[in-house]
Amino acid sequence: MLKLSCNVTDHLHGFFFSDSRRLFAPVHRRTGPVSCFQLKKEPFRAIFSADQGNSSLRVADSVSDAPPADRLRFGRLMEDGFSYKEKFIVRSYEVGINKTATVETIANLLQEVACNHVQKVGFSTDGFATTLTMRKLHLIWVTARMHIEIYKYPAWSDVVEIETWCQSEGRIGTRRDWILKDCATGEVIGRATSKWVMMNQDTRRLQRVTDEVRDEYLVFCPREPRLAFPEENNSSLKKIPKLEDPAQYSMLGLKPRRADLDMNQHVNNVTYIGWVLESIPQEIIDTHELQVITLDYRRECQQDDIVDSLTTSEAPNEAVSKLSGTNGSTTSSKLEHNESQFLHILRLSENGQEINRGRTQWRNKSSR
Repeated sequence: MLKLSCNVTDHLHGFFFSDSRRLFAPVHRRTGPVSCFQLKKEPFRAIFSADQGNSSLRVADSVSDAPPADRLRFGRLMEDGFSYKEKFIVRSYEVGINKTATVETIANLLQEVACNHVQKVGFSTDGFATTLTMRKLHLIWVTARMHIEIYKYPAWSDVVEIETWCQSEGRIGTRRDWILKDCATGEVIGRATSKWVMMNQDTRRLQRVTDEVRDEYLVFCPREPRLAFPEENNSSLKKIPKLEDPAQYSMLGLKPRRADLDMNQHVNNVTYIGWVLESIPQEIIDTHELQVITLDYRRECQQDDIVDSLTTSEAPNEAVSKLSGTNGSTTSSKLEHNESQFLHILRLSENGQEINRGRTQWRNKSSR
């Protein structure tokens, strides 16, 4: 086991120590060398810097010495140092026609808590959680798959607590999971999982995750696999077949707005969700609410691209429905009579190249 000693002065209140990624802080101020194993686990405040090739750790003298964002966020690393929880208040501009948070709001919160997690452990916010080696090599993370299940939508002013963690996903990427809870009841109201791959920011080509990069982030990942969807044959594993022409429903000529681009200079993954929903028939929007969405991202979309959104209903015997299970799980079954399921494709209008394929599952609206 790794041991570490450090000099603690009268100005030292807390520090970051990595042994199984646990967080420690001294109980009392003191002067002189102190073994890290003499320190009690308590809330900490530390600032990690790894920019411009220099890795350093600056200990905050107090909570007030931390960045303003850290003082205002309702987020914290859990005791094991692997997962991160943060609370969010649903704002009025984040709700839709159902008077509840939209699925785009949920997806944006998932992205926000993930970025806050990696920022908390010291990764750069430039390029969505890039490590030092990734920044040197101009590498970024891009979404390969996103799967979201929402069992109950939060309403305006509801407080949602989201827990997230990441882990390795084979040799080509990483996996990030989330669990959403209603703070008032503790009820699990949603779960999500995603897969991310590495891309060269200059060539826009995918690249294998190197051992050096993997070593940089694996220290912040659970040692054993931890899944938001541990059930066998759960819907997050289900493959999405390609939707063939002619589609039943379509919305053609969608064009990215400038606001749809993110810091990686391409259309943000949440925008694709809105595009997929544009071709859902209005009668479904009027009578149903989205329960499950799965998206496979296959190609970047740039600002000048024109996109077509196509949708076709999926046969009931190929569908899955919500059943009671672990943490509000979904398991394989045929759709109930009050549910509908659709296949989707987003493609370039110019040449028909596939950008994204997806599946959505809808349930009858229920009154709050």
